[in-house]
Amino acid sequence: MAVAAVLLSAMPADQPITKEGKTTVVNTTKLASSVQGYVDATPLKIYIAGNKILRIEALPNKETPRYFQKVKKQLLSRWNGMTVNKALKANVDGVTGATYSSDAVKKTVKIGLNYYKSHKH
Repeated sequence: MAVAAVLLSAMPADQPITKEGKTTVVNTTKLASSVQGYVDATPLKIYIAGNKILRIEALPNKETPRYFQKVKKQLLSRWNGMTVNKALKANVDGVTGATYSSDAVKKTVKIGLNYYKSHKH
C-alpha cells in the first residue's frame, strides 16, 4: 500500500487518472485534447468518489475568459452528485452565449467519464 502511494504521488499531474485519498481524479488534458471549444480544447479535472461525481474543475484553457466564466459558473456543477452512468446518459443543457465552449465541455466530460469507467481500480 505504501509503495502504491509513493508511486501515485510521483506521477506527473497530467496523468489521466490519479487518486487523492478515496477520490479518483480524471484529468482530461490528454484524453480530450482534440475536442475543440470556440478557440481550443477545454481540459477538465473530474473528481469521483463512490462512483459519484463530486465536482468538475476547469483547467487553464484559451477560451474567451468572459464567456468561459459563464460555463464555469453555470455548467460545471450540473453533474455534481450524479453517478457516472447517469452523467453519461444525461442531456445537460449548455450555456447561452457560450455554445462552442459548452459543447466542448460536455464532450470532454463524457470522454473523461468513459475513461474512468474503463480504467478505474
